[in-house]
Amino acid sequence: MESMSSSEAESTTDLPAVAPQLRALRRRASLTLEAAARAAGLSPAHLSRLETGHRQPSLPMLLALARIYATTVSELLGETVAERDAVVRAADMEPTAAGGWTYWPAGASGRGMQALRVHVPYGAQGDIVRVHPGEEWLYVLEGRLRLRLGDTTHRLAPGDSAHFDSLTPHRIAAVDHDGVELLFVHTLLQSPTAALCLGPTNGEMP
Repeated sequence: MESMSSSEAESTTDLPAVAPQLRALRRRASLTLEAAARAAGLSPAHLSRLETGHRQPSLPMLLALARIYATTVSELLGETVAERDAVVRAADMEPTAAGGWTYWPAGASGRGMQALRVHVPYGAQGDIVRVHPGEEWLYVLEGRLRLRLGDTTHRLAPGDSAHFDSLTPHRIAAVDHDGVELLFVHTLLQSPTAALCLGPTNGEMP
């Protein structure tokens, strides 16, 4: 059973660079289709459709596959940023929509951390539970955020931040109908066998 709902997995956003990159990076990581799909919580058929461009991945899927392939979301999307360029200009931060979220790369590729500016719309992915090795840090720029860490729910306002072990099951949702704007940093795992579990739950976030 796939761990992504069909509404999340499907995206109307055209991401033409994703399909060929997914296959090439999986092969570079020396993973079979079956092994990569299992690590990402997908069926082999689902991952095959992603690799052939018949289905578009959501942002959580991209994050999962980036960790499994020991790379970055930027590389999965075919984006090129000068490897040693320490400065990322606002004009170079091209937005990408996936799974209802919109994100802008806020850091250079090839680093040990992935930095993003993310807009989370109201109602998008609020039922997705994330559990994966590493750490996450987020900072609320605009709007209010509902963050569920384990059994505890936190409400964050602009200026609030959270830094947590991402093995703790966590959910992210916007409180307000205008959504929430975040700065988001997560560690990238160097092992291609690292697993990241993403999937809907039956319950509502309180």
